Amino acid sequence: MANSIPSGFFNPDAYQQTVVALRLTEAEQNEVPFHQHRKGQLVMPLSGFVKSRIEDAIWMVPRHCAVWIPSKMPHSNYVASRSDICMLFVDPDIEGLPEKTCTLSVSPLLRELVVKLASEDKDYDQQGRVGRLAEVLIDELVSMPTERFEFPIPSEPRLNKLAYWMLEKPNNQTSIKLWAQRLAMSDRTLSRLVKQELGMTFGQWRAQLHVVVVLQKLSQKETVQRISEDLGYESVSAFITFFKKMFGKPPAQYMKGFQ
Repeated sequence: MANSIPSGFFNPDAYQQTVVALRLTEAEQNEVPFHQHRKGQLVMPLSGFVKSRIEDAIWMVPRHCAVWIPSKMPHSNYVASRSDICMLFVDPDIEGLPEKTCTLSVSPLLRELVVKLASEDKDYDQQGRVGRLAEVLIDELVSMPTERFEFPIPSEPRLNKLAYWMLEKPNNQTSIKLWAQRLAMSDRTLSRLVKQELGMTFGQWRAQLHVVVVLQKLSQKETVQRISEDLGYESVSAFITFFKKMFGKPPAQYMKGFQ
């Protein structure tokens, strides 16, 4: 069972304001253990990245996106070293907020509104200037489109074990047939189990793992050549083909708007 708020950490529920924001600059990597709070939370990196464990998935949060964590949802956040992070906490009674955990694209306006609110006193007057800024922020927040930047971790024991094997070595290109043998089942049974538990194929599941890893490595400014090699692609062009399929554009173009 997750703690409400780990001792020594910021407690957003201590504030009556509908929305409060916090900015963290981490000189060293930091991991906040599993906890929960009444206010929903938006985790938004300004630089670096955050990797969140929420429910049954690991979510990668690069600096041009944010992960939304609903009210009372147990979660932990791993913040990379030298990251600059904004945390936004929102009253769950606000209409239009996502009901489930999701990754949101962040508009420049939303980004600046969160940064500005984080610089203000947390006990601001909700009827005053900062309160009006918060209202605009909420209007912008509920209109943000969603992305899929998570790697699902099933609760089913065999798939759970497989998920952690894959996480340990994301460059492992072992076929589903060999994975199935390792789990003492047929590849057909494994395929059916993945589809049943996750609603996707084994190939799509592995692709989601690569999405998480690729975004982390790009946020750390690793080269496309290095990432391609680390993930076991036969060539850089094969990796770029995968990237374009998942993100709609090549890596350089995708990241260009977020430098």
